[in-house]
Amino acid sequence: MKKTLSTHEAKTHLSKVIEEVLAGAEVVICRGKSPVVKVVKYHQADEENARPKVGIATSAPVTYNDDAFAPLSNAQDLESWGVK
Repeated sequence: MKKTLSTHEAKTHLSKVIEEVLAGAEVVICRGKSPVVKVVKYHQADEENARPKVGIATSAPVTYNDDAFAPLSNAQDLESWGVK
């Protein structure tokens, strides 16, 4: 259910507006005939899901070949990495 109010009505009846929103209504507040604000119920879970918690994996583990950290062995290997 969507309800439209003027800023004056919203200010005058703010407690009633809050009760309606908590009951599931969406309230649109207008300046003149232009809608400027939509009031909806706040959900705590939205804020908690916005950022990952510390210590929780945010992606798959990085994998690499067994020889990834092996020393470069010959001149050609060194040149490919820009080392002369």
